[in-house]
Amino acid sequence: MEQYEYTEVELPLIEQLKSFGYTYIKGIDLDEERKTRADIVLEKRLASYLKKLNPWITDYNVQKVVKQLVTVQSENLWHANKMMFDWLFGQGLSIAQDLGTGKKNQTVHLFDFDDVQKNEFLVVNQISYENANGTIRPDIVIYINGLPLVLIECKSPKLKWDKQLPEGVRQFDRYQEINEKIFWYNQILIVTSRDRARAGTILARPQHYGLWKDPYPLTIDEVGSERAQDILVAGIFRKEAILDLMRNFIVYDGKVKKLSRYQQYRAVNKGIERILSNDKPALRGGVVWHTQGSGKSLTMVYMAMKLRRLADLENPMLVIVTDRQDLDDQITKTFQSCGFPNPTQATSVADLKQQLSKGAGATIMTLIQKFQGNEDNEEAFPIVSNADNIIVMTDESHRSQYKGLAVNMRKAMPNATFIGFTGTPIDKKTRSTTGKFGSYIDKYTIEQAVEDGATVPIHYESRLPKVHVKGDSLDELFNRVFFEYDEETRERIKKKHVNEALVLTAPERMDEIALDIVRHYESHILINGYKAQVVAVSRAAAVEYKRLIDQYAAGQFETAVIFSARQNDEKELREHHITKEQEKELIERFKKPLSEDKLAILIVCDKLLTGFDAPIEQVMYLDKPIREHNLLQAIARTNRRYDNTKTYGLIVDYFGVSRFLDQALEIFSSNDVKGALQSIDEELPRLEQRHRSALRFFDGLKKSQREESILRLKEEDVRADFDIAYKRFAESMDKVMPNPKAERFIPDLKFVGMIRQLAKSRFSIDDGLDISECGEKVRQLIHNHLHSQGIEVRDPISILDTSFKEEIEKNELPETKAAQIEHAIKREISIRMEEDEVFYTSLKHKVEELLERLKERQSDIYEYLDRLYGVREELVKKAKGKTKSGLSPQQEPYYNKLKELFEDRKEDKELKNLAIEAHKFIEEQVSPIRDWTSKTDFKRSLNANLKILLLKKKIPLGDASMLVGYFTALAENQYG
Repeated sequence: MEQYEYTEVELPLIEQLKSFGYTYIKGIDLDEERKTRADIVLEKRLASYLKKLNPWITDYNVQKVVKQLVTVQSENLWHANKMMFDWLFGQGLSIAQDLGTGKKNQTVHLFDFDDVQKNEFLVVNQISYENANGTIRPDIVIYINGLPLVLIECKSPKLKWDKQLPEGVRQFDRYQEINEKIFWYNQILIVTSRDRARAGTILARPQHYGLWKDPYPLTIDEVGSERAQDILVAGIFRKEAILDLMRNFIVYDGKVKKLSRYQQYRAVNKGIERILSNDKPALRGGVVWHTQGSGKSLTMVYMAMKLRRLADLENPMLVIVTDRQDLDDQITKTFQSCGFPNPTQATSVADLKQQLSKGAGATIMTLIQKFQGNEDNEEAFPIVSNADNIIVMTDESHRSQYKGLAVNMRKAMPNATFIGFTGTPIDKKTRSTTGKFGSYIDKYTIEQAVEDGATVPIHYESRLPKVHVKGDSLDELFNRVFFEYDEETRERIKKKHVNEALVLTAPERMDEIALDIVRHYESHILINGYKAQVVAVSRAAAVEYKRLIDQYAAGQFETAVIFSARQNDEKELREHHITKEQEKELIERFKKPLSEDKLAILIVCDKLLTGFDAPIEQVMYLDKPIREHNLLQAIARTNRRYDNTKTYGLIVDYFGVSRFLDQALEIFSSNDVKGALQSIDEELPRLEQRHRSALRFFDGLKKSQREESILRLKEEDVRADFDIAYKRFAESMDKVMPNPKAERFIPDLKFVGMIRQLAKSRFSIDDGLDISECGEKVRQLIHNHLHSQGIEVRDPISILDTSFKEEIEKNELPETKAAQIEHAIKREISIRMEEDEVFYTSLKHKVEELLERLKERQSDIYEYLDRLYGVREELVKKAKGKTKSGLSPQQEPYYNKLKELFEDRKEDKELKNLAIEAHKFIEEQVSPIRDWTSKTDFKRSLNANLKILLLKKKIPLGDASMLVGYFTALAENQYG
């Protein structure tokens, strides 16, 4: 093996495991106790621990159990692994033996879960397993009581960063082809390169391996390292953690084996700690807020599994409460498919009372609506149980849990513990989930889920149809048509009948939108193989949208309408009535790849906006007013991960729902909803930046100088940097196209893409220089701008764009111009803040002061507009590399910070010289070292030497310490 891989990855991991009490044995030394190299289970050790954990068992039965575990009869690997998991951590193993009362089946314990120190934990490296197909030699195997439960593949940090995880998974695939028997026992697979580490399960693809970013219950400081491998090992492999994870945090969900994510493990254990450490029911509950798409239902399963096993709770009753039938069905299905024993759905109010009276050990799924006195809700719900080992888990706890039914629920079980699960943030003003359920148990925010890759970011695009009444004004029309009524009655008629739905369902408007949806879907979504939802204002509008979309789709794809049927529906609606089974069938069809099923668009009104999980859905076309939690839940239908090409979800808004989003976000804590929805146009400044980064490799060359351009990529490290820059440029293009603002970048994308491919051919490169991950649209360079008559695509233009002022001047009102400039300035400042915090903060304050002057009427709108244009000019100059100080663009941020600190104490020339020297020192230190930002020891040395440099320049110690942190952050931005 490569020495660097061993010293930098494998050896530190082994040392960390030894610090947790693991015994280290080299593979070659373990061969002495194996009969042959074909042996995978350490049979002598297994037998020894069977005797230790089961003192009553005979030697004959010990050998019988060992034989059962090493000679599994199974149809395939998946079945063998599932059977083994059930023996080890599920239903368990039993053996017939007479313990004095006749021969009976006795449970055999394979692990001591109560005192983990009584188990044997071995870490073994470079052990060889041989069979007729060949030899495999995993980097690290972890044995617990003689069973090989974990495989770890170490990859060299020198390997290209985006190749490390896929290569590790491919290695597991190769091991499986040669010797699948070791995977019978496997519970966790780890791929690590020290700075990148992820955990997965058998048959998982690279994109399904998860990060482990929190070593709970330890802190990062207690781990003593911020490196990904060290945190993952501390979080997963402490003795009590690894057995807990394997026993309580692995489920077989359909044909997928799922290992808990770190936030799920943390939330469950924090919740259980609270339950066990408080006597009063009111203090035992709380709220788990994990943003939608991050596995909330599975968290409930994991918590239920662990609660059921806690001896202190004496086999508790578990009650899972939702407020809608589709959610109740979904959670019940999740519990069943994960193998949770005997969850039962309450079918009526009477059935719920009967179920709750069963007592300990029951798992009951119910709608909160069933907590009523009788079917007419005329009498109080009775007390069913005073037991204190009842745990009630409520899904989407912010909604109906505040109403009278929730009072009944709590009266029925006065000593129960209530835990609220929610996928949307908690209202900080009016209703209070934490007030009803207790304080937060755990939070996993929208931004964290996107950062971890648990969900994809959601982008937003406004496409507002221009709706107006032809001819006379609406008032004039009413006066003419209803002339026989007095003015007050006419107003009542108008108020009752002229509503949003009437405007939204105007035939011409719906026709324009339907055509725009089809065009947008064809050019932007269908081509990549994804699916869509259309949300209409009413059931009738949903039916009409289906007719129109089918007409314009011309058979390219299928659509379906799903809504709640009513008995008195008109014929047009009755034609679309379907049974529950038919609805389930449509949903299953929708979840399949387009290559298997052409059902591409579901058209809904209220259904499938919450609790509906279809990762293949990328876009939601919204033509309905939705507010608060409902809005945040609806848009999250698009944020599920699907494959490597789906890098974002998209909301296309025909109603103008963004104003409701602003209202929704105002009632939540800003940190909770950060990153909830991003305008697709917010990618434009980033696209500008990434465009410049990709083109800088060819500075000074014309496009016609192809040969010279290829030679610029001759060096491998340059080519690697260019490859990253290109992919980022292409990714931004994929997000923005077919928006017209992407058009001017297309020639440059074609050019750099061509040079990239030619360089691959010229230098015989086989290092993944392809663009498959960038989206079909970019590869084919589809730019099919939607230009439907009557559709206004509102595009906030980049403030750096040369045509910015021209775009602004298209607005008529100066207030509108000012608002658009202010928005563009703030967006640009927020994106670039890390490049030069002092400069961009000063501009931010300048804009705030200008706005305050306007509010205080110390200036008028025209003066405000002129000043904003002045701020914009400063931004443009900065982006072009023009500096006020005369220093280089890279040096000026250092100077700006020094000037902010010492302007009154040091000469300007001295500050400039120090800025130049500090920048030069950092550049010389970090430039030769790839991935320097992740090397803790190097950064520690860099900081120490930088501090010495500053102290020698007579900078006070406190200021020097602060500047070291600031300058290092600048360096990471410039050279990271």
